[in-house]
Amino acid sequence: MIKDFILPDIGEGVVECELVEWLVAEGDTVAEDQPVCDVMTDKALVQIPAPFAGVISKLYYAKGDIAKVHAPLYAVDIGGEAEASAPAAAVQTPTAAPAVAASGAAVEEFLLPDIGEGIVECELVEWLVAEGDMVVEDQPIADVMTDKALVQIPAIKPGKIVKLHYRKGQLAKVHAPLYAIEVEGAAGAVVASHAGTQVASQAAACNAAVTPVAQGKALASPAVRRLARSLDVDLSKVPGSGKHGRVYKEDVQRFVSGQPAVQASAQPQTATAPVAAAAAVAPAAADTVVAIRGVQAAMARQMMDSVSSIPHFTYCEEIDLTDLIALREAMKTKYSSDELKLTMMPFFMKSMSLALKQFPVLNSQVNADCTELTYKSSHNIGMAVDSKVGLLVPNVKDVQNKSILEVAAEITRLTDSARSGRVAPADIKGGTISISNIGALGGTVATPIINKPEVAIVALGKVQTLPRFAADGSVQARKIMQVSWSGDHRVIDGGTIARFCNLWKQYLENPQEMLLAMH
Repeated sequence: MIKDFILPDIGEGVVECELVEWLVAEGDTVAEDQPVCDVMTDKALVQIPAPFAGVISKLYYAKGDIAKVHAPLYAVDIGGEAEASAPAAAVQTPTAAPAVAASGAAVEEFLLPDIGEGIVECELVEWLVAEGDMVVEDQPIADVMTDKALVQIPAIKPGKIVKLHYRKGQLAKVHAPLYAIEVEGAAGAVVASHAGTQVASQAAACNAAVTPVAQGKALASPAVRRLARSLDVDLSKVPGSGKHGRVYKEDVQRFVSGQPAVQASAQPQTATAPVAAAAAVAPAAADTVVAIRGVQAAMARQMMDSVSSIPHFTYCEEIDLTDLIALREAMKTKYSSDELKLTMMPFFMKSMSLALKQFPVLNSQVNADCTELTYKSSHNIGMAVDSKVGLLVPNVKDVQNKSILEVAAEITRLTDSARSGRVAPADIKGGTISISNIGALGGTVATPIINKPEVAIVALGKVQTLPRFAADGSVQARKIMQVSWSGDHRVIDGGTIARFCNLWKQYLENPQEMLLAMH
């Protein structure tokens, strides 16, 4: 029975997401709870598991497409495991005669050719096509990484991609099937083809410099093809200066800048010719346009909404962390582990929570028309994390009820999740006040933007060893950190944020008072 998997709600307010990566292919047998794909919402990278076992019969989206919540994501045959096993085995046999489709087309296996002396396997870095795509001759199919270089594998004939035999990150074997392609042609000619002949033809494709290029096609290396794609240039229109019309990077750059082409040489070019041409002609810079999606798009909308609807004001202060740093150094060896890293952040959060008890307005939220103010009972303190998918702000829930070590363990978990881009939607939602640690990257002072609907955020600068006067007038080296608060001036005035910051500063500069205030 074929059953559609409906993309469920994967976050509050999320109605669509980007299909980042399929972890399965059509025809694959999946087990219950097996990861099927990675999708990117405007808040986090989420992995979608299979709710039941079966055979994947249809993937409704290609990589990079926008999938809709409550719409079919893929189809699975929950009773088709047995039927799928035999065809799958047949496809994996490299020496088997290609299958002939009813339309006269034939399915052929592309065997990974020799791509370097002594290389027997390579890592599949990126598929540049998906199953079901139509490809043309010489179109790049995949990027593979050997132990020597990144190599791009081109299509040796036009057709339809039927099967991708490896997933991204897997090791592909030389002389083994890499993908299957359905090509048009007479059945007799197809059956006569042999795996050995395929290997020879693929090797010839990878060493195409000795073969005249076909009419309408361009002879070029993968690097040149990537350059042409980035500049939106049709390689078949670029005059090549190499042997048999081979196109070099310099030819593409000359074509883009509108300069005359160099006469193609009948003899192989010397190694110095492209260098000399590059020195003589300064390549024109080209603009690059990329789509703003996922977390970056969400952050753009959130920040624009915040600055356009909240009157920000900034308050700066410096905090002497000398004693707190000494306390943390004395404790971290004993209490740090893989699950708990005792950084300075747990102390910042816990002392902030203690100060919020006396200044609850900084832990409040205002409604859209600024007619109601809600004082939040939970201190859910967020921390901005520079993850691989963009800026994420997970929050530690109920800091007021946690010890410093419990806060540290939660920070460790959230930081690890955020840096991998796999933060649960629940960890993003519900924040009441935020901390941005710009000092981790070297900054000292900032004007942070409030994470709406919160009413305050603080940016922590880097800790610097600076001279300061002691009570007796002597000059001492102290550990100083600059902090920059931004407040919502509709509900917080300058005096309130100054008094709150002074109490927070008192706890940080005198750790014994922080410990006494905890109960």
